[in-house]
Amino acid sequence: METAAIIAIIVIIAIIIIFLLNHITRLKYESRFRDWQDKELLRWQTDMEQAKKSAVNQSRAVLGGKFTEQMVPYLPDFKYDPTDARFIGSPIDMIVFPGLAQGDPQEIVILEIKTGKSGQLTPQQNKIRQLIEEGMVRWDVIHRLDEGEG
Repeated sequence: METAAIIAIIVIIAIIIIFLLNHITRLKYESRFRDWQDKELLRWQTDMEQAKKSAVNQSRAVLGGKFTEQMVPYLPDFKYDPTDARFIGSPIDMIVFPGLAQGDPQEIVILEIKTGKSGQLTPQQNKIRQLIEEGMVRWDVIHRLDEGEG
């Protein structure tokens, strides 16, 4: 055989080996990528399920707290007359006017109802409490005339 033919055969064999190695390597990395992709998809699905459950639980807790806030005046341990209480909701829960039902209010009580473990006032609620304690409360009236009145 001639040298040129041997070189051609060696080159062809080298090309085939390179092609096969390239193909095997590509299949190996594609397989690893699919495995990683499947694991990530499973992790993502698990995280999404946990996030949904957490959101539902938190929503239930918030709704339960809001329900409780509105029902507190009708619970046995509420120390005011329920008819004297006015629910506001935010940033404070309730204002109570003890004596209002009898036509003689004696004081004004700003009432915040806390449910759950925390019981912490928000920064806004702390500021409102501070303003009340410092006497930064005033009365104002807005008087509007109806369109027919001159």
